Amino acid sequence: MSANGVNRAPTWIPDQARDDSLSYNRPGNQAVPVKLTHTRAVFLMVAVTLMWSIAGVVTRQLENARSFEVTFWRSFFTAISLLAILPMWQGRGVFRAMDWRSPAVWLSGLCWSVMFTAFMLALTLASVANVLVTLAAGPLLTALFARIVIGHKLPPRTWGAIVVAGLGIAWMFGSQVRMGEGGQVAGMLVALCVPVAAEVQWTVVQRSQAQGARVDLVPSVLIGAVFSSLATLPLSFPFVATGPDIAWLFLLGLVQLAIPCVLSVVAARVLKAPEVSLLALLEVIFGITLAWLGAHEEPGPTVLAGGTLVIGALVTNELLGWRQRNA
Repeated sequence: MSANGVNRAPTWIPDQARDDSLSYNRPGNQAVPVKLTHTRAVFLMVAVTLMWSIAGVVTRQLENARSFEVTFWRSFFTAISLLAILPMWQGRGVFRAMDWRSPAVWLSGLCWSVMFTAFMLALTLASVANVLVTLAAGPLLTALFARIVIGHKLPPRTWGAIVVAGLGIAWMFGSQVRMGEGGQVAGMLVALCVPVAAEVQWTVVQRSQAQGARVDLVPSVLIGAVFSSLATLPLSFPFVATGPDIAWLFLLGLVQLAIPCVLSVVAARVLKAPEVSLLALLEVIFGITLAWLGAHEEPGPTVLAGGTLVIGALVTNELLGWRQRNA
């Protein structure tokens, strides 16, 4: 979900839901297994983060569409795209095979809808750099949430990373308040709804796995897109988007969200969770760079300093954890 709110589907896929192969279902539901190597999965995840990262620069190209209308069209085109992609990917019986009676699937979908809506609203209120750095703290907030709600024991390295990343976010917030940039602060607060919703979803998936159920995140993404478009439709009137705006928003729905969400789930079947978390951070770098080059939105020194603390804390935590597990 990127993060971006999209941002982060692979991070919350439990290890028991992973496997080392990829199956493409052909018409008639005849599955043809295709081996996805580790190297290909890494490149696939890099491509996913690049697709996720275009949200900021594309949003800055819009002429008239703003706020809830932007969110509506993006979610609407995401839902339409997934309705076409899923049958091609998993066969014509994909929708009949979904466990529509599972509360976990619907709760997960609700969380996705919050992430979709909050992410796009945040981009219309704050700079791309502020939003992406705020979202980058999501994995650490998830770890803290797991400690409080589920009782997961956190190692000292993770506690240290939470403190450092918290200082980075506080530094960014404080600087915006001192400069009187209320819109930036509002956008960052809205952006914080994304990791909070992700934490709730993570808890739902974990508890469902513990009870023997398996939550398929791709149908949940579809449900989330439908919920988000329905919730923002009444708030989008009167529509003011131009033809080019609609084209840009279709690009966001298809290329920035629908396709990478599916591909991220595929890559996460091969990659380990720390690898996915580290690779997902590329979205922050790609997103800020694209907004800088494509929309002349240069990040300020405070954002760069606070972002360095957040990203550094995340990278250090993941690398130390990886090293301990390998040892």
